[in-house]
Amino acid sequence: MERSAGRSHRRRRRSRSVLGGTLAVATAAALTVTGLVSTAQAADVNNARNAGFESGLANWTCSGGSGAAVSSPVRSGTSALKATPAGQDNAKCSQSVKVKPNSTYTLSSWVQGGYAYLGASGTGTTDVSTWTPGSSSWTKLSTSFTTGANTTSVTVYTHGWYGQAAYFADDIEVTGPDGGGGEEPGPVIPAAPAGLTAGATTTSSVALSWNAVSGATGYKVYRNGAQATTSTGTSATVTGLTADTAYQFSVSATNAAGESVKSAAISARTAKEGTGPGPGPAVPKHAVTGYWQNFNNGAAVQKLTDVPADYDIIAVSFADATPTPGQVTFNLDTAGLNGYTDAQFRADIKTKQAQGKNVIISIGGELGTVRVDNDASATAFANSVYALMQDYGFNGVDIDLENGLNATYMTKALRQLSAKAGSGLVITMAPQTIDMQSTSGEYFKTALNIKDILTVVNMQYYNSGSMLGCDGKVYSQGSVDFLTALACIQLEGGLDPSQVGIGVPASTRGAGSGYVAPSIVNAALDCLTKGTSCGSFKPSKTYPSLRGAMTWSTNWDATAGFAWSKAVGPHVRSLP
Repeated sequence: MERSAGRSHRRRRRSRSVLGGTLAVATAAALTVTGLVSTAQAADVNNARNAGFESGLANWTCSGGSGAAVSSPVRSGTSALKATPAGQDNAKCSQSVKVKPNSTYTLSSWVQGGYAYLGASGTGTTDVSTWTPGSSSWTKLSTSFTTGANTTSVTVYTHGWYGQAAYFADDIEVTGPDGGGGEEPGPVIPAAPAGLTAGATTTSSVALSWNAVSGATGYKVYRNGAQATTSTGTSATVTGLTADTAYQFSVSATNAAGESVKSAAISARTAKEGTGPGPGPAVPKHAVTGYWQNFNNGAAVQKLTDVPADYDIIAVSFADATPTPGQVTFNLDTAGLNGYTDAQFRADIKTKQAQGKNVIISIGGELGTVRVDNDASATAFANSVYALMQDYGFNGVDIDLENGLNATYMTKALRQLSAKAGSGLVITMAPQTIDMQSTSGEYFKTALNIKDILTVVNMQYYNSGSMLGCDGKVYSQGSVDFLTALACIQLEGGLDPSQVGIGVPASTRGAGSGYVAPSIVNAALDCLTKGTSCGSFKPSKTYPSLRGAMTWSTNWDATAGFAWSKAVGPHVRSLP
């Protein structure tokens, strides 16, 4: 659950004046026996290919797989480019464009979203670029360049900026003399999709995914030969099915030219009725959450039944992402867990539940790459998590996405999951401290959006350095003030006290920094619930229904002789 340090950078802006001038058009007329003769220049054309991304990413190359053709937002047509910077990649998408030597071209694009750059470079051509720091509506970027005496092609590109939001681009133009390609031809009928596979199933739905097809702008999904749904991406969930029934599925690709032949059909069976987990044990008024590691990183290896009774919620860490955006699965690390079998694991879930404990599946972690940022991925997330609940008997889900979260679509995903699972669903969240500094943050917004179905937010009070408390003062991690002053932000920001928990490492080896002794955790709990044992910060009121505490992880707790749970568990149960 590590969080990497931030990186500073300088943003450079280069600009140059638009080249201009007066184009003199000479006309000559001569009266001959056949009439009046005149000459004129050929009209300028847009030399860019697939300039509106109507044929997906055809003719474009995007760094690190950062680009995708999307159906919303678009400025014109049915598609636009969405490119997402990540890590050291600035989401550069480029195209080689044929041009004429010694000619002037106007380069333009409509952009929206995060930082967006537009430029051109080429041998014998002065490189040009322009940019905007971002916009919530379509904004036009424009510049121009003149080709050299031997220039026959230039590279036209867009890119974003490191650590910034995704940008959108549409209607890119390289307007000037025809460089040899002229206006691009219309699209051709795409090929049939390949790689169709079935993912998570429920009693009434089957999730499907397939490989992208070049030039496709959409897909049609067929069930038993009849069209069931459509998709603009490479996944879809077919709903309205009958439990425990086999279906045949196929998919075709479409664009303005028409529809491809159908893919090879596959078979998938819906889940049986009555296989879901049903309502789980009630979460206690004051509860302790512990993360159980499905991997061996040097901490004590545990079976679920090795987790002490002091833990009320056990978060199995972690689910695995699949190639389908938003979809998750789970794979028990039998080898890393000393031969712990899938059958034992499933039986142990039932054992812990019989003891009154809730066992949930955690999504994310430091290296988790699950992204829920559109309707299709939200549905895929909800369906796949519910399928895991049905399959293993998990009581709910933990959201521990440390690489970005979209409040709009995660809210949709959790609402869909709640509708499937019912009122017994347990939803926990483990944001980093930076994620809960303001109610405008995506994590905080998500928590408030699902307040009526949310169980607890166990913020990670570690690996974060100094942060602001609710009084506007800066507090250093590892102190009782850090725990209480930061919890106060959530308590005063709209969450119910029963939805706030304190998340800390179980030992000095459980995190890079921020470990606090169990006695400090207990003091912070007393300060928040009873107004006693506070440090220099004392909240303006008490919150007796505060949910409790969380630790990473039950394995590191075991490595340290269960010192954390033996001290914090009984104290949580003694809270008012």
